[in-house]
Amino acid sequence: MVKMSLDPVQVVSAQVNELKVGPSSNGDSRGPWEDKQEFNSQECLNNTKPKSVTGRRARKVEGAVFFPRPEHAVTIAVSTRVLFRTEKEQKVFEQQGIEEYLRYQIEHENEPFAPGPAFPFVKALETVNARLRDLYPQSEELFDIVLVTYNHAHVGVRLINTINHHNLFIERFCMTGGGSPIGYLKAWHTNLYLSADADKVREALAEGIAAATMFMPEKQTVVSESQLRVAFDGDAVLFSDESERIFKAHGLDKFFEHEKDNEDTLLDHGPLKGFLEALGKLQKKFYAKGHRLDCPIRTFLVTARSAASSGIRALKTLRAWGLEIDEALFLAGAPKGPMLEKIRPHIYFDDQMFHVEGAAEMGTIAAHVPYGVAQYNSSKKNQRWANKLT
Repeated sequence: MVKMSLDPVQVVSAQVNELKVGPSSNGDSRGPWEDKQEFNSQECLNNTKPKSVTGRRARKVEGAVFFPRPEHAVTIAVSTRVLFRTEKEQKVFEQQGIEEYLRYQIEHENEPFAPGPAFPFVKALETVNARLRDLYPQSEELFDIVLVTYNHAHVGVRLINTINHHNLFIERFCMTGGGSPIGYLKAWHTNLYLSADADKVREALAEGIAAATMFMPEKQTVVSESQLRVAFDGDAVLFSDESERIFKAHGLDKFFEHEKDNEDTLLDHGPLKGFLEALGKLQKKFYAKGHRLDCPIRTFLVTARSAASSGIRALKTLRAWGLEIDEALFLAGAPKGPMLEKIRPHIYFDDQMFHVEGAAEMGTIAAHVPYGVAQYNSSKKNQRWANKLT
């Protein structure tokens, strides 16, 4: 199996059309379809002095609403450990304690963190925002990114320097000093929370907040800079785990029988239905301006369900919810990794760790949604997978 970690994504200049993800020390990032141009993995760290942000600030105040109210925005909360690479600092904390950790962060506050697994996703969100602002200059219906961290406020200087260095538009921080961020996520009206802390992800899901534990493969594919691509599993992600419970308890034949008998009965919602709804709402803003064919948001359903035997219920449920999935792949139990390699999503959500691992083998950035019956029946197995991925 391919080892996965929270190693950083390495990013080329913003002038190019595709976001190249460089290899880590143990992975070969190249697929047969990739350009052979190399990216210098030290490029983002060679200059430890943060970049001047004069131009960035000027762009942010030219006649548009850039700080939407949380109740109007699609709020994405990301932890420091998935947006940036912080493994070295984490070791200092674990081995030397909090005081030495804070001292280390202050001493290195002019050294920006390298990009982490959520970095290309966040950059794609900002690309969508730029298009929305062009079409709707006064609208507050935008992606709003909140950096959520357990860090002490002393670390904020380094985080701000890093954000400015990478030219990210992140103005909202939540630094909890070791406390739980869940209450703050509710206050921000969070639509999606991405973290490296599986316990906090489960806590967020229990409070009704869409959340996932994010992993990044050492082997990386190319992801688009011009279109946000998000892929979802079906059962226990977009839908409830009702059908999966039938399969786990009674086998495949009973599952097919149950789905046929209930094909006109809607599936209940899963933990990420609301996030797909939010994406669809923004997609419709582009459609209203004649941009359906070049919409900068594209969504995918990648499910192990069979089309003829169990696909109708899933499609009828999405249609009844008023949700459009741009592409639906019914794999009938076939591996998901090769399909995801072709899709090249910025993030793929699945409730089962072995699918996350399969995605990683093909270079897909994947996130685990610890929800549903699969977690109860396979908790020890899932933990073994998670240990391999970190």
